[in-house]
Amino acid sequence: MEDLEGHPALAAASLAARAHLDGLRERRVGAPPDVSGEQLRAALGGPVPAHGSDPAEVVERLVAAAGPGLVASSGPRYFGYVVGGTLEAAMAADWLAVAWDQVAGLEVMSPAAAAVEEVAGGWLLDLLGLPQDASFGFPTGAQMANFTALATARHAVLARAGGDVEVDGLQGSPRIQVVVGGQVHATVPQALRLAGLGSRPDVADSDDQGRMRPEALDRVLRRDGGPVIVCAQAGNVNTGAFDPFSDIADLCGPVGAWLHVDGAFGLWAGASDRLRPLVRGVERADSWATDCHKWLNVPYDCAFVATRDPVAHVAAMSWEAPYVVPGSGRDPYRYVPEASRRARGFAVWAALSQLGRDGVADLVDRSWGHAMRFASALADADPGVEVLNDVVLNQVLVRFDDSDDVTRAVITGVQEGGEAWLGGSTWQGSAVMRISVSGWMTTADDVDRSAAAVLSALADARA
Repeated sequence: MEDLEGHPALAAASLAARAHLDGLRERRVGAPPDVSGEQLRAALGGPVPAHGSDPAEVVERLVAAAGPGLVASSGPRYFGYVVGGTLEAAMAADWLAVAWDQVAGLEVMSPAAAAVEEVAGGWLLDLLGLPQDASFGFPTGAQMANFTALATARHAVLARAGGDVEVDGLQGSPRIQVVVGGQVHATVPQALRLAGLGSRPDVADSDDQGRMRPEALDRVLRRDGGPVIVCAQAGNVNTGAFDPFSDIADLCGPVGAWLHVDGAFGLWAGASDRLRPLVRGVERADSWATDCHKWLNVPYDCAFVATRDPVAHVAAMSWEAPYVVPGSGRDPYRYVPEASRRARGFAVWAALSQLGRDGVADLVDRSWGHAMRFASALADADPGVEVLNDVVLNQVLVRFDDSDDVTRAVITGVQEGGEAWLGGSTWQGSAVMRISVSGWMTTADDVDRSAAAVLSALADARA
């Protein structure tokens, strides 16, 4: 390829990437059923190579060996796990980030990486309706964003009690009460474990859509002046429902509780005029976590965490060493757990520049519209199809013939058919199909094709 003359490995990678992208709209969505992990390991494995190989040959062998096991998760008919695609500008910026190979932790190691994160972070605060003076960082995903926020919360609430957890640890510290909703996402208890706060928080019951009940929170909150952290949710992973943030904040204020919001995908509702009422009151929280590789459609991995308390944030995340040279501006390593890491800000900046404020809102609104179309197409077509949730965002929960066996068979049938990919889950003790719409490539035609594949799989399951 003339445009990459002198870089044969990059040319081979570019050729393979173009072929993948050009076929993304029509290719099989899931991996073929006849491709096993054993086959892939055999193609990729064997003993450690005794001798090196030409870089271009290495790339070509990788493409040939890994290709059969690739999933079209960034394509228009992948509706599993709340996975976004990759916008063209974000993908190109991520390629540049790899080519530039900037270490994003210290400003002195890359003034450009530090600056782009500072700009992109300010843009995100504005788009999501969060306080403009909040501190922020770009960790790997919502798991580490939640950890960062909860470690910051731990520092803040113990500091108010006269302790310094970063120096003394949790030994001898007052017990921190942590309260979560009945439908808390699994990454929050995991983050609590990583923060040394245990995996058995107090639970405030949720309603039939997964929203935390304020009256349940009111009953469980401690009122003895001890430290408290409350974890609310923007976008239930099954139903898409939102906790009542204003009511929760009203209860947290008098007891001095730190309010954290896990909004892996739901916080993006704040970018839409139509859907912003769903996050009313979210700006009153003390910390927030969301993914950029979900609804913003940047490449994996990239998340965003913000806190109302920059001092506690820096105290919880920072470390010092004689060889570390502080920058004159913002050092990104002070706001996330990782020091040596890729420059994620370039892709975020590029995605926001490609879309603009209107484009982000349109992406969120279109996904909501596609979810509504999915629900209608399925429920209106067959009396045995039941949509179990209020479709308020991008999630659709479906059950077939009120049967676990039929529902699971439909999910398997769609996945094996290859026209679309939808995941399964359990809701209120029953098997359900979970449809998540968040990719920029998805059109109404893709929704209709996928709904037809679901109905076809239902007919096969009944037969």
